[in-house]
Amino acid sequence: MLVGVPKEIKNHEYRVGLVPSSVRELVLHGHKVIVETGAGLGAGQTDADYEAAGAEIVPDADAVYGRADMIVKVKEPLRVERRKLRPGQILFTYLHLAPDPEQTRDLIESGAVCIAYETVTSRAGTLPLLTPMSEVAGRMSVQVGARCLEKEAGGRGVLLGGVPGVPPADVVILGGGVAGTNAALMALGMGASVTVVDRSADVLRRLVAEFGTSIRTVFSTRDSIERLVLGADLVIGTVLVPGAAAPKLVTRQMVSRMKTGSVIVDVAIDQGGCCETSRPTTHSEPTYVVDDVVHYCVTNMPGAVARTSTFALNNVTLPFALALADKGYRAALAEDPHLRAGLNVIDGQVTCKPVAEAQGLAYVKPEAALKL
Repeated sequence: MLVGVPKEIKNHEYRVGLVPSSVRELVLHGHKVIVETGAGLGAGQTDADYEAAGAEIVPDADAVYGRADMIVKVKEPLRVERRKLRPGQILFTYLHLAPDPEQTRDLIESGAVCIAYETVTSRAGTLPLLTPMSEVAGRMSVQVGARCLEKEAGGRGVLLGGVPGVPPADVVILGGGVAGTNAALMALGMGASVTVVDRSADVLRRLVAEFGTSIRTVFSTRDSIERLVLGADLVIGTVLVPGAAAPKLVTRQMVSRMKTGSVIVDVAIDQGGCCETSRPTTHSEPTYVVDDVVHYCVTNMPGAVARTSTFALNNVTLPFALALADKGYRAALAEDPHLRAGLNVIDGQVTCKPVAEAQGLAYVKPEAALKL
């Protein structure tokens, strides 16, 4: 199979779909890899590194999309990229389609085979290709939140960990999954007062077992969320419903009553965000203010730490990329129900139920679309 790696073009996106070591694995399996010139520079990988691994460097994205059987990316294709897709071509990347009907429509019309990292599952029921980026985003959320709390950035002028005689910031984390747990780890490490809200008692027990009495856990209800959000200096939203739009846990009315200069970091913004006042932002203009509350809603947070993120992502995506290349997408998807869960669009059909439900589209089971 001919595998193509284009350069990411989303605002300040420096990650790359395959690193040279992954290219080498594909080449050793008998495949060919073409890489757009400069695709890996943001993650510290040069064209020479790719050539040494066996890749062919091509001059532009048109060459990649025009020749490759499978496109391996990081972020969802932008409109100009979606126009380059063709029927039967495999697209393997993050898609986050539920809150993005325009992208869904374009992918349907392309006829491409679109497999989303974020809905691939594991035997344990986890999302293994989302996990490393959730780890990165969760840890970054505390860094950026601490920065946004500084007065110059529009915040309350609060030091996250406080100092002797002055209390630390109150950090409220909505969701105790991978991102939420990593956010808690960082916030506790910086000395903040941390409360995690989740609707699963098992998740709350796990957090207490992991962090002990240094963390507060609260069962999620509208009342508890409202009370905690109104008292928080920093709210970090990490809630996730696999493949679906994020639930709106923080209402516009709650935001209007939050402390002046408090901060919301909405990690769930890729899936539409968990705050009614959240809207996607970029690394160029990461924040905006609503009712004197600073909002940080960057949709590709891990892109800021591209080297770490790229290698972490490749560690988990490579086995699936190899399976798709070695067996072809039909056999690979037929044999592996966990990879099949990643199939979102094929032959103009939507095969991810949460996406179909979010957009009012017809849903076709992956097995039916693949004629298994």
